[in-house]
Amino acid sequence: MIFEALAFPSRRSNIIGQRGLVATSQPLAAQAGLDILKQGGNAVDAAIATVATLCVVEPTSTGIGGDAFALIWMAREGKLFGLNASGPAPARLTADLVRSRGHTTFPSLGALTVTVPGSVRGWQAALTRFGTRGLDSLLVQSIDYARTGFPLSQRIAAAWGKSTDKMSQHPDSRRVWLPHGRPPLPAEIFHNPEFAQTLVTLAAEGPDAFYQGDIARQIADCVQAAGGVLTPDDLAQYQPEWVAPICLDYGRGFTFYEIPPNGQGLTALLALNIARRFDLPALGYGSADYYHALLEATKLAFADAQAYIADPHQAHIPLPGLLSDSYAQERYAHIAMGQALARTAGDPSPHGDTVYLTVADGEGNMVSWIQSLYMGFGSGLTAGTTGIQLQNRGANFSLEPGHPNEAAPGKRPYHTIIPGFITKDGQAWSSFGVMGGFMQPQGHLQVGLNMVEFGMDPQTALDAPRFNWLKGTLVALEPAIGPDVRAELARRGHDLYPVEAPVHYGGGQVIIRDPVTGVLIGGSEPRNDGTAVGW
Repeated sequence: MIFEALAFPSRRSNIIGQRGLVATSQPLAAQAGLDILKQGGNAVDAAIATVATLCVVEPTSTGIGGDAFALIWMAREGKLFGLNASGPAPARLTADLVRSRGHTTFPSLGALTVTVPGSVRGWQAALTRFGTRGLDSLLVQSIDYARTGFPLSQRIAAAWGKSTDKMSQHPDSRRVWLPHGRPPLPAEIFHNPEFAQTLVTLAAEGPDAFYQGDIARQIADCVQAAGGVLTPDDLAQYQPEWVAPICLDYGRGFTFYEIPPNGQGLTALLALNIARRFDLPALGYGSADYYHALLEATKLAFADAQAYIADPHQAHIPLPGLLSDSYAQERYAHIAMGQALARTAGDPSPHGDTVYLTVADGEGNMVSWIQSLYMGFGSGLTAGTTGIQLQNRGANFSLEPGHPNEAAPGKRPYHTIIPGFITKDGQAWSSFGVMGGFMQPQGHLQVGLNMVEFGMDPQTALDAPRFNWLKGTLVALEPAIGPDVRAELARRGHDLYPVEAPVHYGGGQVIIRDPVTGVLIGGSEPRNDGTAVGW
């Protein structure tokens, strides 16, 4: 595999292996997954061990009280499989109920935002269909870190500190996550014995122990005590769904894949379908023309995403039309290279605390897995003595009457987390993702094009500077995007967010597999504690 000359110099080396590779946002978790590969487990086994460890060592971003999605390439079948492990709203949650409590938009925190956590059933589904190990062996490392403790990294400690006020509001959250009355400090060892016991129970009894019995009762009691309507029956009835991935034939043998709605992966494909109508290399990588083209494609894609993405079981989503060449051409025609579009898709907030991981094994299997609580520590609620923090995915429901994503009983909300995958000539080529709320499809667009259009290796594709479209004409640009480009974009009507203001540009991981040699090349996010490890 030969990568082309690069427009942006990378600051880190790729990790290259042959028998297995894991890339994720926290070093301890990456090593936990690699250990499973070395013990003879496959990529699916290693993915579950990795994400379970992330639930312990990066609790600001993920936990078993949240949701998951995955794209899984199984070499034996030569096929990509999609897993939607996002949970629905409780059976008693209605838009009228939320409006009756004085809300005109869906609240972002608290008990009403807690939807059924889907991740643990997702683990079960993936392992039952494709794994070779059980939770009794895959949770060993996560149990040990929860029980005996682990030292916090600087970035995770910083994220923890930002949630201090939120976690102070709930007694169980305060007890578990603010020991000694404060968040733990960098390099301080944190223990979570209550969560350790929960993981021990799951290892011994399986995922049913989460959705039934004492754990489920404590989750429901926590939500109801805080004013929500989640019940044990909501938990007991939940099952994840295997779905057919949606895709875009980008050209030159490359095909981009995403999970279909209720996830926002459609947004990335819509933007890619518009962007590929430009001669991007001719515009010049990193030029004002280049960023302008991608920004305008992003805005148009989000406008459609906000209008159409919802739970397909309760809303009609015209996927074939949205992804058609004729529709992409129609949307492309709205773009003027000299002037920024003012149209907006609402107000995609900069929130987004999520973990993404990718794993490949020596047999050619690859896993693109993403899991989240949504905002930092989710809803702010922790379930009794379980050590489980509960997600706030309901925050992305609409309260607009008649909107496809209007809150309703048993409905899954618009979901921000999306795993990505690229095939080349019908074979697995890249398992990748970029976490970070509404930055995610923008990250898929930018990192994906870095590799496919500009021949960047995984690490360079991740290191390259990014933009984050915020709303309307407002866009944040990383400082590495120079003053001349910034000035030209401003002249075209882009409202530039202050360069010194804190903005999240996502956290990505990438593995590319050489289809001829089987060599694995991995890169990991420099903007967080990202680590790729291989053998």
